[in-house]
Amino acid sequence: METFNLILSIFLGIGLAAAVGFRVFLPLLIMSLAGYFDVIPINENWQWIGSLTAVIIMAVATVVEIFGYYIPWFDNLLDTIALPLATLAGTAVMVATVTDLSPVITWTLAIIAGGGTAAAIKGNTSAARLTSSTTTGGIANPILTTAETGTSIVMAVAAIFVPVVAFVLVLFLFYVIFKFYKKLRKKGTPRT
Repeated sequence: METFNLILSIFLGIGLAAAVGFRVFLPLLIMSLAGYFDVIPINENWQWIGSLTAVIIMAVATVVEIFGYYIPWFDNLLDTIALPLATLAGTAVMVATVTDLSPVITWTLAIIAGGGTAAAIKGNTSAARLTSSTTTGGIANPILTTAETGTSIVMAVAAIFVPVVAFVLVLFLFYVIFKFYKKLRKKGTPRT
């Protein structure tokens, strides 16, 4: 049973890290609320994330981030700082949710799986926004913003309540990203 709970906590962390790749503060708010209402176990060193103060701070940051992405030009500025923030937040959610492991294993897992997942997703969403800005003059960016916010909500809620489904969704996202880049590479290969 302990191994099963450990695997679920890892899936929870990876699912939240992927959600962080779409919106940095929204998954942190959802995790904070889940910790506040004792829906999920939080690593004992990260109990503060489930405090009312943390919930309020995350809620304010979430509102600012979401509305900031609807401002043309400001959305691209947010993306420049969001990649390092997402990497840190992805690492943090993994550390906060993985329990019963040695700190060395927890931090290694958090940096690689949590930070890596968040960075990979955020890098791709930033590239999509830049492409949208250059090809549509930013007109399509609000649609992209809404899709990213919705995906972040779905991923974070799935991670909290059905971590196995969230993990499968993360694998699916990586598969889609892989196929997209494979298609781009094939398209860019010169014909002889």
